[in-house]
Amino acid sequence: MTTQTPPLVSLQDPKDVSIDVIEAELANIWQSYSDNEDGMAATRATTFTFVVYEPEPTQHLLATLGFYTGPVDGIAGPRTIAAIKSAQKAYEMEVTGKSNPALLDKLKAEFEKAKAEGHLTDVQQRASQQYTPDLEGTGIADTIASANPCRIITLCPTVGEDNGVKAQVSAYCPINKRSQHTLVCCEYITLHGTAEALERIGGIISELTISGLPTFIWWKADPDPEYGLFKRLESHGDTMIIDSSIFSDPEGDLSRTVQMLVNDVSLADLNWARLGAWQELTAAAFDPPERRDAVKEIDRVTIDYEKGNPAQALMFLGWIAGRLKWKPVGYEYESGDYDIRRVKFSNGENKFIEAELAGVPLTDWGEVLGDLISLKLSSTNLQADCCTVLCSGTTGCMRMEASGGAQACRIEQVTSLADQKTDQLLSKQLQRWGQDVLYVESMEVVDQILKLASQS
Repeated sequence: MTTQTPPLVSLQDPKDVSIDVIEAELANIWQSYSDNEDGMAATRATTFTFVVYEPEPTQHLLATLGFYTGPVDGIAGPRTIAAIKSAQKAYEMEVTGKSNPALLDKLKAEFEKAKAEGHLTDVQQRASQQYTPDLEGTGIADTIASANPCRIITLCPTVGEDNGVKAQVSAYCPINKRSQHTLVCCEYITLHGTAEALERIGGIISELTISGLPTFIWWKADPDPEYGLFKRLESHGDTMIIDSSIFSDPEGDLSRTVQMLVNDVSLADLNWARLGAWQELTAAAFDPPERRDAVKEIDRVTIDYEKGNPAQALMFLGWIAGRLKWKPVGYEYESGDYDIRRVKFSNGENKFIEAELAGVPLTDWGEVLGDLISLKLSSTNLQADCCTVLCSGTTGCMRMEASGGAQACRIEQVTSLADQKTDQLLSKQLQRWGQDVLYVESMEVVDQILKLASQS
């Protein structure tokens, strides 16, 4: 699906510039359009700075094709170099350990071939869903700029030769954003280089954010609190935006996310936003006066999600446990086709609640890895009117209904937010301020669950 964006007027196509003259080059653009009596008048937006960290797809593709098992972070460490060498050897290319356009083209071709022929393993399927070629390039940036004109700084770490950092500047104006007769325009700054090269100029990156205006960071990679550039951006940004659906180590990365929250980092997870419809329908199911007390009778929770990434399932479980004051007291894991996770809770009143998370293998992959499929809230008290089933499709509803039980269940179908484009989720996030208290509360419970898992 293509992203629909309002028309953009180009003031300056991408222009290669030296890093130390970026501000001067941008200032020249606006100066040339500020006193233009006969032509178009344009001015830079004074809203916010949006920093995007977007690794090139080399690591994603190496992971998808089975060469690489490390974090997708844009950093060319020993595992990445070894994976590149293995791929080059397998494809009978010169073995250098460095990525180049020829290798990237070959990886993309092999990825499309393996996906079309259905030759990917479960692990490779998971990696392939973390690789989202539709989000590459400026498409998302253009959409954000159209809705929220701003300064966009895109950092593109590569895993090739370290030749320093190459910079480009450009400027575009959405024609629907006007201040009287003046177009309000977006500035683009794009920086290409290895992760090491980008880290070397980290101070310059911070200086490019517009002083006195909020700064949003979209980290399109696994979070790495130990990476110098990550730490610098996190400390200078007002909000760090992540997406747990692309985490290559979901449990480990969720734990790192919790630690950042503990350290008062303002975080927003796009994957959390995808749970909105599920949370709203769950709350609405117990809004009627006759069902409000029934929520206390819930002692069974079953959640099905698309196999490969349990982040959404864990966050939803954390949300409902946090709302109902359940404390995790036990954890079991059963590997196999469904990756069963069983979590036991106590409500502090000698009542125990059992939850089961099942990763359902699907032949028709969704666009977002780990999307919820269905969930069931029920009770061992057959007199309780609390049984509620939510599902995103007919198959999910049938599976939950087939699980049996003598209770009559309230069944609702969820219109999944998976079909919401990333740019829509981002646009909403860019209009929010402050930390989401429910997100923090839910992640605290997720952290407790993960700590139990590490001890089991």
